[in-house]
Amino acid sequence: MRKLKISELNRKTVSEYKKATKIPLILILDDVRSLNNIGSVFRTADAFLIEKIYLCGITATPPHKDIHKTALGATESVDWEYHPKAIEVVNQLQNEKVSVFAVEQTESSCSLMDFEPSKKSKYALILGNEVKGVSQTVVDRCDGVIEIPQEGTKHSLNISVASGVVIWDFYQKFKML
Repeated sequence: MRKLKISELNRKTVSEYKKATKIPLILILDDVRSLNNIGSVFRTADAFLIEKIYLCGITATPPHKDIHKTALGATESVDWEYHPKAIEVVNQLQNEKVSVFAVEQTESSCSLMDFEPSKKSKYALILGNEVKGVSQTVVDRCDGVIEIPQEGTKHSLNISVASGVVIWDFYQKFKML
């Protein structure tokens, strides 16, 4: 079995990506400290045609060499915007009829395996700080909370891994709608 060359992968150009139909998913990164994590989220968002990323609070913004190291150019294809406060982005999106969910562990969270998106809705997922997660103030304002089921001894995933899991799940579910 021969590995494909980059030239054989038929990837979109940045211009083609900008024009492509996206899945109705927006990401909000709230106070994410690691520039490598931010770059990884951009790269995954590019791979699965995410509409936009909001970078909030202390989350760094492109251009930055450490974001670029893991994003590998995805900061050019994926639309993004900076806002100082995630709560303001949540309010803005909800006013635009976007359903906003935190990716977090709470008393009444919905398992990602049980979450069924509607074809008629647009969604935003908030991923929080590597240590503190999504702030309680932001969780309180969300339409719901989605939890990634975990069965090992650890209670959390790295934000870049968590984003990959939820993005893939949404991508797969939207493609089936």
